[in-house]
Amino acid sequence: MTHSAPTRALLGLLALTMVCAPFYGAWRYDEFRRAVTAQEAPPGPGAGNPAAGGPPAQGRRAEGAAPVVLAYHDIGRDSRSRYTVTPAAFDAQLAALAKAGYRTLSSEEFVAYLRGGPAPGSRSVFLTFDDGTHGLWVHADRILAAHRMRAAAFLITRAVGSHRPYYLSWEEIGRMARSGRWDFESHTHDLHRREAVDGAGHRSSALAGRLWLPGEERKETVEEYRRRIEADLDRSIGDITRHGLPAPKLFAYPFSESSGRAAALPTNRVLRAALAERFVAALTNSSDRPLPAGRRAAAAREVQRVEITGRTGVGELLAALRDWTAVPPAECPAPLTQPRWWRRDDRSHATGLGALTGEGPHPGRTGYAAAAYRRTSSADWTDYTVDVRVDGLRESENNVGLVVREGSLDPVTVALSLSYVRVLERRGGRWHEAGRRKLTDAAGHRMRITVEGDRTVVVVDGGARIERAARATGGDGTGGIAVSVRNGDPGGSWPRFTSLAVRPSAAGAG
Repeated sequence: MTHSAPTRALLGLLALTMVCAPFYGAWRYDEFRRAVTAQEAPPGPGAGNPAAGGPPAQGRRAEGAAPVVLAYHDIGRDSRSRYTVTPAAFDAQLAALAKAGYRTLSSEEFVAYLRGGPAPGSRSVFLTFDDGTHGLWVHADRILAAHRMRAAAFLITRAVGSHRPYYLSWEEIGRMARSGRWDFESHTHDLHRREAVDGAGHRSSALAGRLWLPGEERKETVEEYRRRIEADLDRSIGDITRHGLPAPKLFAYPFSESSGRAAALPTNRVLRAALAERFVAALTNSSDRPLPAGRRAAAAREVQRVEITGRTGVGELLAALRDWTAVPPAECPAPLTQPRWWRRDDRSHATGLGALTGEGPHPGRTGYAAAAYRRTSSADWTDYTVDVRVDGLRESENNVGLVVREGSLDPVTVALSLSYVRVLERRGGRWHEAGRRKLTDAAGHRMRITVEGDRTVVVVDGGARIERAARATGGDGTGGIAVSVRNGDPGGSWPRFTSLAVRPSAAGAG
């Protein structure tokens, strides 16, 4: 039987398909294998069940405290990097969080809170991972599943699928997203690197600094810088959405730098504006002032995280959570009885409150001592009253200071001496007197300072009064307290705080 030419061609094509199909299948499998790395079973109980835990548990929400944000980088074995946490350590940390009653948040929940929604609960954490390394898929994903928890990964989108298997592939990211355990946010497209910023070759963040243009022997103009970073941020967002993922609402600074640390003021403003146009908030591990998740951070549109490294033990993690968990003024009635929550900030490297309460040791025969109370956990304090008593004052020789709204954009210092009370405000990086009242000379005075909304009221000995309107309002004006003592007479004694009490003001109590 003879076949026509079209029939012979069709039969030949079928034969070729049958011959090539196994090779094509093998090629596709090899491509898939390279794109999707095999996961490892999590350590601990239930390690043999790849679906252990299922979707993240939501649990009952207790309204109240702001969440704490934790910053991880990679999960892996046998790494020399301090930023890599072993699977066993990560598993132990999540187990400790679960035992302590913490629940993890989705990006949607965290963003809703920053936008003014209610606090998600008294014990909540937002787990974040920078860079998008393969350890998130190979190790972290199944550990999260075992503990019914979730996390957010901040992707350098240019790196996705490159340097395999170091970075995640888009195929792995898709599987992680479909699990319901992961959200994906921005860590730039291609600005997670350092580049030359001057002709001498000094290098800085390609995001936070204007780059040196060697061909033209000059630095980028502010406008060139703006166009470059905006194009990168838009590319990052586009890369994520083109792969079927929600548009990112959060951004993590490369190298944990922040806009406050940008080299030049114009650059600072440009970077903040570019981020504010695209994201609800930017995340950093270092800040010029405490910015735990809360009112202050939401106003700044910048959130500070607790960094977790390979050296972070379970005890250290839980201690950090205690330090960073917001507490209201009502829970801090007698701060001087809690030396653990004070941090000396007078550059003396000393510990303890003895120099401020009269027990000693003092810095020397003359000098200065200062300490701040719960700098992170009091960041959102407002509507509170501080009552203090001081003693040991000598005319023109020594004084004490108490700061309210500490760490805000508008801190207020009240300086109290034998004869005067002064209110100082910070402008242009320096303290300026905003008010003064004469007092009846006395070695000891009692003082009440009330912080309510946008006003601060100081009353000494029940009579002398200074009221000051805040220059920063809302989250920009919130903050706790700090104290200081000064002595300028080598032959004289140091002043001291004999008592300090905190309580909600009438507005806060309501």
